[in-house]
Order: sequence, then structure tokens, then C-alpha cells
Amino acid sequence: MTDVHQNDKNYAHPRVTHVRSAGRRTWLLGACAAAAALAFTSTGRFGTSFGIPSAFADAPASGGLDAFLALSQHLTARTSFNPVLGKRVYDALVHADNQFPQNVGALNTWLQGHGGVPSDTVTQALQTDQPVLAKTVSAIMRAWYLGLVGEMPHVQVVAYESALMFDPVKDVLTIPSYCRDVPFYWTQKPSGA
Repeated sequence: MTDVHQNDKNYAHPRVTHVRSAGRRTWLLGACAAAAALAFTSTGRFGTSFGIPSAFADAPASGGLDAFLALSQHLTARTSFNPVLGKRVYDALVHADNQFPQNVGALNTWLQGHGGVPSDTVTQALQTDQPVLAKTVSAIMRAWYLGLVGEMPHVQVVAYESALMFDPVKDVLTIPSYCRDVPFYWTQKPSGA
């Protein structure tokens, strides 16, 4: 006796879909890793100098919004940010830490003096020498990736849908929320059922 699904050419076995998805995810992760490696190892070609993006190399030494955005571009390897969100994140970080603007200026100066330190090792490099600046880097990354600024019980949500943590999976996952419809929508029988 043969399985009914063996002869059905339109039948997609669940494992085949999973394998395709896993293969796609593996390819995507590899492509992202290669792009990140290229961004941090390029030398002068492609608009960088010693691994520092050109916009960052000209970053203001002060700690204003422009310096913050240049620093954020270096730390996140992004070329741009939504200006409204950037201002909201900057204002929230300044409100949470009155030394934030000075720390941004100090981080820009430190990174320019340590040409090309990859963004994923900045915190580790600063941890022993300048722990206050390492904490500032962590606050910036937390704000961009999680959309959160401050510590409990004074945490401010500055972004949810725009938080960078959702970018790697935005083509396959819906951003989760607590309620996707009216309250108790799951108790109603679907239409057509």
C-alpha cells in the first residue's frame, strides 16, 4: 500500500519547508557576517579610512545629536537612522544620564584614536580602561536594539516596531504584540468555519 501523499506532486512535506527555511536562514546569516566583516576590514576603498566610516571619521568631538548619530552608525554598522527616532533616542539618553553628551564626545574621540576597532569589541576594549564609556556604549546599543532607555524602575520605551532587534527576521516574522485583535478574539469561531 502506498502513501496517498507520495503520489501527490503538490504536497509539500513539512520537513522540506523547514529545511528550505533553515537553509535560507543559514545563507542570510552568512551573508550578514560577510558584509559585517567587509565593513570592518576595508581600508580606504569603499569610502572608509582604517575601518572607520567616512561619516564617523568626521564626527564632531562634541556630544550633540550629530555626534551621537555618527557614533550610532559606527556601533550598529548602519548607514542612516530615522531622524525622528534618532532625536527621540538621543533625548531619552540625555535625560537618563546628564553626562551622556560628554560621553558621546569622549567615545568619538576614543574611537578616532583607536582607528577601526570593530563595534562588537568596543565595549570589551573600554571595559578595563574606561568603564563609564563602556556603559554608555551599552546604553546606546540597548536603546537602538531593544528600544529601551534607563534602568528599572525608570525605563522608557523609545521604540518598539523600529527597534533594530526585529530587522534580521522582518521578512518572515510579524513583530509580536500582546493583542493582535480585539480582546478575546481567539474565542470566536473563524468566519467560514
